Amino acid sequence: MDRRRIELAEQLRKLLVVVTTGDAGAATAAPGGTAARLKRAVKGASAPAAGIPNEALDALLAVANKALECGYDDELDLALVISDTVLAQRKNSRAGWRLRARLMEALGDETEAVPAYERYLELTDSDGFGVSAKIAGLRVAREKDQELLALLRRQCPRAEQFAAGPATDVWAEGLAAHAVGDWPQAEPRMVGALLALAAEQAPVADRQELLSQYLELRAARGDADLPALTEALTLYAEQRRNRMRGPVADPTIGGVQWVSLGEFRNLITGKSICLIANSGRVASSSMGAEIDAYDLVVRFNSYRIDEKHTGGRTDIHATIHKHGFNWDQPVTTRLVFGGISGDWKYSLRNRLVPGAQRHLGDESLRWPVRNIGKLGSDAWSGIPTTGFNMLFLLDFLDVSPTLDLIGFDFYESGAYRVPEAMKMPITSVHEYTSEKEWVMQRAQRVTDMRISLR
Repeated sequence: MDRRRIELAEQLRKLLVVVTTGDAGAATAAPGGTAARLKRAVKGASAPAAGIPNEALDALLAVANKALECGYDDELDLALVISDTVLAQRKNSRAGWRLRARLMEALGDETEAVPAYERYLELTDSDGFGVSAKIAGLRVAREKDQELLALLRRQCPRAEQFAAGPATDVWAEGLAAHAVGDWPQAEPRMVGALLALAAEQAPVADRQELLSQYLELRAARGDADLPALTEALTLYAEQRRNRMRGPVADPTIGGVQWVSLGEFRNLITGKSICLIANSGRVASSSMGAEIDAYDLVVRFNSYRIDEKHTGGRTDIHATIHKHGFNWDQPVTTRLVFGGISGDWKYSLRNRLVPGAQRHLGDESLRWPVRNIGKLGSDAWSGIPTTGFNMLFLLDFLDVSPTLDLIGFDFYESGAYRVPEAMKMPITSVHEYTSEKEWVMQRAQRVTDMRISLR
């Protein structure tokens, strides 16, 4: 069994624990319980008004997300059952609608995926997962699909003769004709099969596979009409690219100024700095005015602003590349962290909002703990958090007379994030205990709300 199925099995185990322990206390109070409600929902029967308890809902969604990551037919069927169940019980579930949209996209049903994504956006205030770009990309891709099919019709008029037949059979006939070197008979059948699949609204992945195969065979021919082939390949590339990332409005990323390690050092030299935790402790601190009094305020990932408690200014936004929370918020400097260079570059290209930052950290600032501190997995086994990468960088540069951590209790008081990110789990891949020990070894002064490293 592969890693994805092992992770799915673990989420299923957690779901069973939630269901059974949830039922144990209620068994004598009411007939049935969480498990009974889930069974009724899966079978399509009407469910009681209480619906699925929050803890069970979260566990169900975790299972569905892992099933979706697997991508196999059985697992996708499981995710579909859960999606139907969740939305039958919670019609306004943001996570439920996003799951539905991702699942429909994975199944190749974009006509269902787009409305589900739109419903998700209606229910959320923060598009941290880049859903708007996804919707735009799917729409542009659909337009390019239609343009490409229209072009193939014009380039191969005989294809219409075969567009009504069973697509699989017609495609097989086309391959057989190509195998014996009869391209004039092969091409109209192949294009006809592609037209038939489009008319049937076959899954996108199936159509993409045959389309790419047809274009590859066409390109391999020595007598290919290069201008006509180039026109078809251009449309094919456009629809593929837009499905992957959506349209990119500004290729120059808004004229941002890239900063290296040395340039970042110059920007912060001699300035007092505070790093604000995304913690429940900050949310009730009443320290807003004190926070805004520092020369530079650093916030992380999906930070949330409540000026009385958190302050209102953000000078440096440090974030992991995998999520898009707050990337649209104007800041002076944005540092994006990531362990794999290719993934980091891809995220910058697709998530960065033009004009939302004046300075952007370059690759020399991509992964401070590993690349600057040279702490490999033998010295630091866990994946360093965004906060630890940022703090390590500031401590390493050692050019700030004041370096304070506000509200850092390493999640003892819970998370305080933008609403869309509140249900994101506290991941287990980080070494929170080791990070806390590192901080406390360097602490000069410690109070309930503030840890001073300088």
